[in-house]
Amino acid sequence: MTDIKVIIPAYNEEDSIAKVIKDIPKIVSEVIVVNNNSTDATAENAASAGATVLTENRKGYGYACLKGINYLSEPSKQPDIIVFMDGDYSDYPEELSKVIQPILENNVDLVIGSRVKELREDGAMTPQQVFGNFLATTLMKWFFGANFTDLGPFRAIKYKTLMALEMEDKTYGWTVEMQLKIIKRRFTYAEVPVRYKKRIGVSKVSGTLKGTIFAGAKILGWIFKYSIK
Repeated sequence: MTDIKVIIPAYNEEDSIAKVIKDIPKIVSEVIVVNNNSTDATAENAASAGATVLTENRKGYGYACLKGINYLSEPSKQPDIIVFMDGDYSDYPEELSKVIQPILENNVDLVIGSRVKELREDGAMTPQQVFGNFLATTLMKWFFGANFTDLGPFRAIKYKTLMALEMEDKTYGWTVEMQLKIIKRRFTYAEVPVRYKKRIGVSKVSGTLKGTIFAGAKILGWIFKYSIK
């Protein structure tokens, strides 16, 4: 039987985290919530909902993801597939079964849940998110011939593939780094359309000018770095 585990980086998501965990399909053997320096009840609510809770005090999406991966590095804990999703309830966790399907059926290495416009609630993505996705994926197509349409956080990847990528970004560049390394190292990938709704609470990235600028700079930095390698 395929072992599937979920990693959820979470910063001040006390109102949403339990809802996310509750909606994750029972085929998942463990949900790991990485409490990324929250100042609210995120950790307590995640634990009460049945998740394994880790603490990463260094702020950054990549730091939180790396913490979760490190926790799973022990041989007895290594899964076949790792699924990443956000803790703000903007994803539909029940669609996890759809996101992992290309891995199970076609042996694909990475699957991105693409937040297509047709399935996206109005206002769920800010204009800067929509433009940033378009710009990043267009540049990836021009430079690398990639077919990505989104940098969506809801994604599934084979554990062995993830280890081979040697992920390193600590903050906003995590998602694009993963996709670039998949392309450059000739792993297989696919996208599946997923629904997307307005998040609970305010985004720490797209909801602030500073976050938007830093995220955009980091994403473009990774793309240009790999374009000259």
